[in-house]
Amino acid sequence: MLRESDTNASKASEDSGQQPGTDEAGLTAGAFPKAHGQSHQAQSDRTKDSLSSATPLDKADTLPSSAQTTTEQTTEQATGFWPVLQNRNFLTLWGGQVFSQLADKVYLVLMIAIIASQYEIPGQTISGWVSAVMIAFTIPAVLFGSLAGVYLDRWLKQPVLVFTNLLRGALVILLPLGLWLSHDWGVIAGIPLSFCLMLVITFLVSTLTQFFAPAEQSTIPLIVEEHNLLSANSLYTTTMMASVIIGFAVGEPLLAIADNLLAPIDQGSGIGKSVLVGVSYCLAGFILMIMRTGESSENLTQDSHVWTDIKDGLRYIQQRPPIRNAIIQLVLLFSVFAALAVLAVRLAEVIPTLKPSQFGVLLASGGVGMGIGAGIIGHIGHRFARRQLSLFGLLGMGASLAGLSITIHSLWGSLALIAVLGVFAATVGIPMQTTVQEQTPEDMRGKVFGLQNNVVNIALSLPLALAGVAEALVGLRSVLLGLATIVIIGGLFTQTVFTVPTETPAK
Repeated sequence: MLRESDTNASKASEDSGQQPGTDEAGLTAGAFPKAHGQSHQAQSDRTKDSLSSATPLDKADTLPSSAQTTTEQTTEQATGFWPVLQNRNFLTLWGGQVFSQLADKVYLVLMIAIIASQYEIPGQTISGWVSAVMIAFTIPAVLFGSLAGVYLDRWLKQPVLVFTNLLRGALVILLPLGLWLSHDWGVIAGIPLSFCLMLVITFLVSTLTQFFAPAEQSTIPLIVEEHNLLSANSLYTTTMMASVIIGFAVGEPLLAIADNLLAPIDQGSGIGKSVLVGVSYCLAGFILMIMRTGESSENLTQDSHVWTDIKDGLRYIQQRPPIRNAIIQLVLLFSVFAALAVLAVRLAEVIPTLKPSQFGVLLASGGVGMGIGAGIIGHIGHRFARRQLSLFGLLGMGASLAGLSITIHSLWGSLALIAVLGVFAATVGIPMQTTVQEQTPEDMRGKVFGLQNNVVNIALSLPLALAGVAEALVGLRSVLLGLATIVIIGGLFTQTVFTVPTETPAK
């Protein structure tokens, strides 16, 4: 049971219905200059001054009764999805997200289909080819995540969202032509040059994605009022999980339908699959053309060094414990699901009624669970403190993974527990992503989201590389129990070590 003062302090920092932008250290977003005529050093000095002079009083002690009444009214207005669904700019961003993230998920299915049709050798597995594509898709996230965020603070967000989608669409649509032209170019070190071309295109598509992802996250606070951010992020997460369901569960049938539709034109060459993914990217770009963010070039970062900006972003995260805590929990969340994506193949093998190729059904159940969880958080999440939601979610994820280790041979038991795991995952991901958006001023969002995506993608590479090896050494049940232990310990650790004390002696 939390003490009353702890609960008040937590709600003052995390509930979107409270004073806008107030964090656990007692700071408000207004403590940072939004006019950009000042230097980064001046901003850093103001940050330090604010951190040292902030007084950790409960909200009830700092707001007059009239302000508290206004706050309560704002909380009521933030309830549910209706205010967000009336926002035309958010609906436009949401529509672009649908097509862009659908294309992201189906792109990997497309790569596997091309490998199976052109590079598979009878009697041999295609896992080596698939691993090469996954590595090519992951490297840009590690190399360019932070750099992309720095440049986003120099650019208007809407052109980035539009051009990254149009360029990705063009690359994917032209892929069949490139493979046809390079088919007879020979091999290098036993690898066909046409496959090398496919790796290069995958690398470029992923590089553009590193600019699109933080631009999309930075745009949401520009077009959505702060007290509606939790609902907006719930819809954002629901759509992301829905794209996982469509991409992994029905991606192959969608590609087959596209091939059949274009068969009379391309004489069955199979270019319909690439056209489907490429057109989806392009549609996202065209939809996002009509969005208006209200962003001004005067508020963009100017006259600063790239490496200095990266260090400023790191320093800012270090000085803002709510953001640091949220990013750590997001890293933990995505690492678990990266490991689950690898273990799902083995889980499908040990379930008698599934084939290994049907592992997407298991992942889809997790997506359904996250969609349900996102809907619940969007409606009632504002009633609870962010820290309470995330702790509840991490403990629930640990319990779900432990339960899954017991039901690994049961199809319905596994589906149910993975779905429950998804519900608890939404309880962690949505409040933590909302916290990062609420606590980050406009001129720092590119840096912070770029660093966040960079850290998350680096963390993803470890479970992707080790989960399969660990399963082969100690078994599926032991690995699932190990993940459950890590999640529970990580949840308790982040709630105690990386949070701000409710009472800090004044300097």
